[in-house]
Amino acid sequence: MVGEGMTEAVRTSSGKARGGNGARANGAGKATAARGLRVERVWTTEGVHPYDEVTWERRDVVMTNWRDGSINFEQRGVEFPTFWSVNAANIVTTKYFRGAVGTAAREWSLKQLIDRVVKTYRAAGEEHGYFASREDANVFELELTWMLLHQVFSFNSPVWFNVGTASPQQVSACFILSVDDSMDSILDWYKEEGLIFKGGSGSGVNLSRIRSSKELLSSGGTASGPVSFMRGADASAGTIKSGGATRRAAKMVILDVDHPDIQEFVQTKAREEDKIRALRDAGFDMDLGGHDIVSVQYQNANNSVRVSDDFMRAVENGDGFDLRGRLDGEVIETVDAKELFRAIGKAAWECADPGLQYDDTINDWHTCPETGRITASNPCSEYLHLDNSSCNLASLNLMKFLRSDGSFEVEKFVKSVEFVITAMDISICFADFPTEKIGETTRAYRQLGIGYANLGALLMASGLAYDSDAGRSLAAAITSLMNGTAYRRSAEMAGVVGAYDGFARNAKPHARVMRKHAAANDAIRALGTVDATILEESTKQWQECLAVGEKNGWRNSQASVLAPTGTIGLMMDCDTTGVEPDLALVKYKKLVGGGSMQIVNQTVPRALRNLGYQEEQVEAIVEYISEHGHVVDAPGLRPEHYSVFDCAMGERAIAPMGHVRMMAAIQPFISGAISKTVNMPESATVEEVEKIYFEGWKLGLKALAIYRDNCKVGQPLSNAKPAKKEEPAAVAVVTPEPQKVIEYRPVRKRLPKKRPSETVSFSVGGAEGYLTASSYPDDGLGEVFLKMSKQGSTLAGVMDAFSVAISIGLQYGVPLETYVSKFTNMRFEPAGMTDDPDIRMASSVVDYVFRRLALDFLPFDKRAELGILTAAERTAQLREENGEAPVDLTEMASSAPVEKPAAAAPVKEEPPAPTAAVAPAKAAHSSTELLELVQGMAADAPLCFTCGTKMRRAGSCYVCEGCGSTSGCS
Repeated sequence: MVGEGMTEAVRTSSGKARGGNGARANGAGKATAARGLRVERVWTTEGVHPYDEVTWERRDVVMTNWRDGSINFEQRGVEFPTFWSVNAANIVTTKYFRGAVGTAAREWSLKQLIDRVVKTYRAAGEEHGYFASREDANVFELELTWMLLHQVFSFNSPVWFNVGTASPQQVSACFILSVDDSMDSILDWYKEEGLIFKGGSGSGVNLSRIRSSKELLSSGGTASGPVSFMRGADASAGTIKSGGATRRAAKMVILDVDHPDIQEFVQTKAREEDKIRALRDAGFDMDLGGHDIVSVQYQNANNSVRVSDDFMRAVENGDGFDLRGRLDGEVIETVDAKELFRAIGKAAWECADPGLQYDDTINDWHTCPETGRITASNPCSEYLHLDNSSCNLASLNLMKFLRSDGSFEVEKFVKSVEFVITAMDISICFADFPTEKIGETTRAYRQLGIGYANLGALLMASGLAYDSDAGRSLAAAITSLMNGTAYRRSAEMAGVVGAYDGFARNAKPHARVMRKHAAANDAIRALGTVDATILEESTKQWQECLAVGEKNGWRNSQASVLAPTGTIGLMMDCDTTGVEPDLALVKYKKLVGGGSMQIVNQTVPRALRNLGYQEEQVEAIVEYISEHGHVVDAPGLRPEHYSVFDCAMGERAIAPMGHVRMMAAIQPFISGAISKTVNMPESATVEEVEKIYFEGWKLGLKALAIYRDNCKVGQPLSNAKPAKKEEPAAVAVVTPEPQKVIEYRPVRKRLPKKRPSETVSFSVGGAEGYLTASSYPDDGLGEVFLKMSKQGSTLAGVMDAFSVAISIGLQYGVPLETYVSKFTNMRFEPAGMTDDPDIRMASSVVDYVFRRLALDFLPFDKRAELGILTAAERTAQLREENGEAPVDLTEMASSAPVEKPAAAAPVKEEPPAPTAAVAPAKAAHSSTELLELVQGMAADAPLCFTCGTKMRRAGSCYVCEGCGSTSGCS
């Protein structure tokens, strides 16, 4: 696709004239003096429609409720290409098909979805003068169709939600707002944020203009400070989030490091995490989505501190740092920079917040400083630009450009970037926006966010370690080529339909940033033939970008970001999202007709072949990985190749600095920033967190966040209330009856030869077992046998010995409630979801066993004291708290046969968000859960609010592999 006719387009004088669908004439109007873009075929064949090149099939998409098995979505006979995975088809059907299910208006084919979007883009491109002829527009339409059909790229979710429908044509996923030091502005913030959340998108805001709690109001009183106003915004986000929008609300709150309230801001979420732990230990339901979690504040936002170079140098030198008033800039307090930095690191260590944003680096790469500084970001931190603006995203699937011989399709990649960036710019012509201020800024500055997914898979398939110089060199070259091509195409479009409205006042700084990108490209050192070829082309693209841009200017003030690519990554059947490495070497693949199978990622055998292994060796290594989940000691695999298969989690997890170094390698070639969280092990120290944050500044990152495993509260909790608030239910005081007090000379009371017993089968985190409990004739528990299946002789032997020890203790008079109080909440693998309706989650097999025994053999008052209730009892208790007629729980317990767990009806509870390994009963339903089952690793992630499947990290957000829901941008 090439640009011709680089003369300045004729534009209207005002940017406020509306088109029929929210379009603006200025900058996007029909070009009367330009000849438009000539479009060449890349992927398609003349005379053959892309739909006719593939084989189509009909499928049934049926989504069941994870809690009770009921059907919560069903659409039969949907049409997809045979090569689309079941997971990708399910996500597109449930999330992107428009129209009421069961009506004629409902979309049922991928053809309808693609046509709805692509034809809208083509029509807008023709209307606003982008194409030289109708034939060019036709080729553009067919090429986009082919690329979307074959999963070469995808637009962000709002495009699929809205474009071509009767809804407002919102195409942006990322928004930045602004707040001034006035109540009108603060209330406008609440309203604008709510409108954005309602549409399923996220926003970010910097609160540093609001005066601190240490400054005075004009009336003479003391100001509330920004932290107090965060409470109201947090409550609003929590309310809208639970209202059933397309996606959960996502938000970012930022405060400058020199704000007088910075110390309070840093501690907000850490203090609330302490509150969560205290309330949890007191017996309250503090799960994510739990009944009592709403009492905790600041949980609906990511928090970040904007640090300056002056502050970081003060930290480095051990100097003091001034906190300044918002009204007059006067110094209010001088703090020790190292102590403040330590507080930031400690809070992040405790609860993962706050992250850091490096202000001077961000604004040094800002193309429009004459318009205003960059003060904030979107929730995932990849979009950084002007206040009251938005960015629409699209991501390329890098694996589609990797040839079988390991080389990279450079020419097709360049052409694909041209197609995608052109389409993204066209979308601004017809797009609608949640507020007029955002619409005006976006149409005037035309911020775009092209990016990619599958980088981790590409590196592994190429036989390169993620944390290696060669891996970083290839990643940098690809990213530079993408950004250089995008800006070169932007300069060509400026010659056809005009530069962005704000370009004239920002021409010099914009050109300066382009030269910075080009200089960074020149600094890349190729370490292989593949990256050398890519680097040669990227150098050419940057040279053309500077030459054409000097003549025409640029159409877009921003071109690229690296987003999490959560839902759209699954839509494109990507193994890895955004800039992330592979999560694990094994994954689950859903099958047509239901069910799933465990497979080794297909990038593994491809990598082995590129490394020179023979087919027999590849088969043996893949079989070993399938069984063990890692490559250590795999037969025939050379130790020097282990690092190629390092993943985000597992036996050989990539070190935190490996993630930071990869971000540093590609940051100079991204207009915005990178959505990525640096995962750290639970054993990481506060000093290590500080080092990561400090090195991020040194290496030139724009934003950085960390997450330490298990730093958040998320284990399953009981809804039972403690008898007294000062006595936590989890540490219940046991007052055994006199006859059951352990005597100095205990007498063993053996069970008769023939005794009543019952067996309960169970599953905890996918591990199946059988619990047999035998009673004395007077109904007292006297014997326990615990058998675990498919777990190996060691665990089975340990469980046998444990059962004998417990049984002897019971026969010697140890009260059951003593065992229950000691062994419940014990935490180890396997752990997670169970198939017991009364005990939905267990932190270990031992935790489950003693909760089950308590429900079967202890009276209600003892169980309530221990915080162990049946599902029916919890339901009754919740109804009473909600104002319904009280129920006598003691009478309910006595009237129900407690020894039969099936007697308790299952209750639909809000899904918890455990920090430990979570897997559905008897089988994993996602790659994250499979990883935990195979490797015994705990992953800190919430359960999906939509379908209950455990989510996994995608950049700074989470994505559900089951239904495609995300907690941020995609």
